[in-house]
Amino acid sequence: MGRLQVKASPGRAGVFLNGKYLGPAANFGRARTYGVPAGEHELKLVEPRYEEVTTKITVKAGAKTVHAATMKALPIPQPPFGTLRTIHPDRFAAVYINGKFMGHVDEFSNFAQGMLLNPGTYALKIVPTAEGVATIEKQITIEANKRLIVQ
Repeated sequence: MGRLQVKASPGRAGVFLNGKYLGPAANFGRARTYGVPAGEHELKLVEPRYEEVTTKITVKAGAKTVHAATMKALPIPQPPFGTLRTIHPDRFAAVYINGKFMGHVDEFSNFAQGMLLNPGTYALKIVPTAEGVATIEKQITIEANKRLIVQ
């Protein structure tokens, strides 16, 4: 086993190792690392407002591998928007819209937060990081200037 530390800008980017969501990059702060089997792995950083970053990393047994990346911003979406709030017991559960990672539950969970989406119907999927917690999958409809709360 080795240890992985990720330093990404923006810090809210989702960290995926070999396709498995580990959590937001901000969780990998100075001292936080994840135990990873030694060998080659695919590391992906995903944030909906930025271009994805995918790279191969090599983790050495007994050593800490540090990966740093700055993501490139995408063009800003245009209104109208509706708002999606997500409430779930696993605050770092991954939130997907139409199969694309959008962030984690805690980013969209309180009255002052929410994901802005253009009006339409979307496939929502919430995948917990914790073992034994059920995945939520449902179709949602976003309406302009309205808020939808999914629990």
